Amino acid sequence: MIVVTGAAGFVGSCLISLLNQQGYKDVVAVDDFSSETKNKNFENKRLTAKIHRNDFFRWLDENEKFVQFIFHIGARTDTTEFDVSIFNTLNLEYSKKVWEKCVQYGLPLVYASSAATYGMGEHGYSDNLSPSVLKPLNPYGHSKNDFDKWALEQERKPYFWAGLKFFNVYGPNEYHKGRMASVIFHAYKQIIDSGKLNLFQSHNSLFKDGEQMRDFVYVKDVINVCLFLMEHRKNNGIYNLGSGKARTFLDLANHTFSALNKKPDIHFIPTPEDIRGKYQYFTEADMQKLYSIGYNKPFYSLEEGVKDYVKNYLMKNSYF
Repeated sequence: MIVVTGAAGFVGSCLISLLNQQGYKDVVAVDDFSSETKNKNFENKRLTAKIHRNDFFRWLDENEKFVQFIFHIGARTDTTEFDVSIFNTLNLEYSKKVWEKCVQYGLPLVYASSAATYGMGEHGYSDNLSPSVLKPLNPYGHSKNDFDKWALEQERKPYFWAGLKFFNVYGPNEYHKGRMASVIFHAYKQIIDSGKLNLFQSHNSLFKDGEQMRDFVYVKDVINVCLFLMEHRKNNGIYNLGSGKARTFLDLANHTFSALNKKPDIHFIPTPEDIRGKYQYFTEADMQKLYSIGYNKPFYSLEEGVKDYVKNYLMKNSYF
């Protein structure tokens, strides 16, 4: 039995699809299941049970002997939310309890961290950096970094555990995310609605308009890495999970237009003043640590990922 928290969400629901495709049918989904839009992510998936996140620890106490692996993907991921208490409850304290249950019952664990822990990237983007030197830009990033720090400090750890620092993940099953959906999702919607696309101007002299860079990683790569770690179960630690190659927003925009067979019509608008001071102009995952433990599956290029996402999911309003 494999447990996936955050199972109704973006990455969690895609992970369940992959598990099912690979023959893992005994899957328990943990989430709050209150969103009808998110629950569409469950269509055509085989599940053993759906457990509300508030009931999960009681359920685990009663069923631990059947559980073989836990993916703790569930989290509050809104980078524009500044109520620290929300993140302390859902991202930090809940995650600590998941960890402690895995220690208690001898269960392996993969959990979702975030590249938001790196802040402005003052120290680079190496997953060998100590969390104590990192300076996240918002409560979400702080909550993920605080848990990474706590996990590394624990004397008692699951016999296998890995934290994954997700970079800019995009792909199917993010229809419910609204403002927090990927840039590709919003670009597609804007092009369909208006025929054009607005990107933020650069307010940094080192970058021209549209040449701000991010590490965009396709969700199918993210879940492939999750599956690898479950089947590998060696080399505990925290790992970056990006494509390993930063690309510009202009690249992203042009490939989205191309996937739609439309001529690019791109305009630049000022970055809102309230986020200018914390706007990241460059992110790129150092992926050597993951490669060093044997992961060798090629990652989707931005061109490949955008084409697959747009043509096979967004244009069809379909799910993975």
